Amino acid sequence: METWTLPGCFSKGLLFSALFLALELPQGSQAALHIEMIPEQPQKNQDLLLSLHGVPSTAQDFIWYLGEETSGGTRLFSYIPGLPRPQRDGSAMGQRDIVGFPNGSMLLRNAQPSDSGTYQVAATMNPAWTMKAKIDVQVAGAREVSSLLPVHAGITVAIIIGSLAIGSLLVCGIAYVLVTRSRKSRSPRNPATEKPEVNLSPESGDSNIYEVMPSPVFLVSPISDMEQGSPPMSQPPPPPPASQEPEPENQHYQDLLNPDPAPYCQLVPTS
Repeated sequence: METWTLPGCFSKGLLFSALFLALELPQGSQAALHIEMIPEQPQKNQDLLLSLHGVPSTAQDFIWYLGEETSGGTRLFSYIPGLPRPQRDGSAMGQRDIVGFPNGSMLLRNAQPSDSGTYQVAATMNPAWTMKAKIDVQVAGAREVSSLLPVHAGITVAIIIGSLAIGSLLVCGIAYVLVTRSRKSRSPRNPATEKPEVNLSPESGDSNIYEVMPSPVFLVSPISDMEQGSPPMSQPPPPPPASQEPEPENQHYQDLLNPDPAPYCQLVPTS
């Protein structure tokens, strides 16, 4: 019967490879474990869920801590699935109301600003394999929330006012352009209403300046002006007044002897 033996160098190399894989496996598993915070920005008096993801099915227990260190003084609670009483509170629990779940998640009820900090969880697979994850939690108080609201409201109001101002400027500009174009198109140049030019040439022989105004009524030209080619008719000058000659002394007797034949000049004798 033949016996096969492996070289010493090969057996040592295989042993080192197996040891390397055993050491690297927990580190790779630890990188896959992470915590999700719901909601992402917790407020005061609001329930906060820290959901654990990437947990292998071989997990034996979970331990939650509040703080940068993982010790007995910072332990919130431990959860061992399968036990009648799986959750055991730690010294850091205090007056907090925390509920654990079989998948390693935890629920913090009625969160307060004092609950802010670093939350860490350790999931034990076996004595040589423990997975860890942590997350920073900040619970906003009532004052912080109220101080954020005016800032967002002011930004919103500024955006709305700016949009309205820009829109009104655009509307005014468009209206001005339309009105200007309509006025130009509706007011053509009317030569009848324009004032005629005044002849100021020295050839006219008149040094006076006249301004011709349009007549409000229709004027009729004289007959002499309507006939073309005929010069205007000129009226004869009035006769000079007759000179009064002195009356003779016997003029009254002559009037009586030779009465005026006009009826109103006859003398009627009285009896």
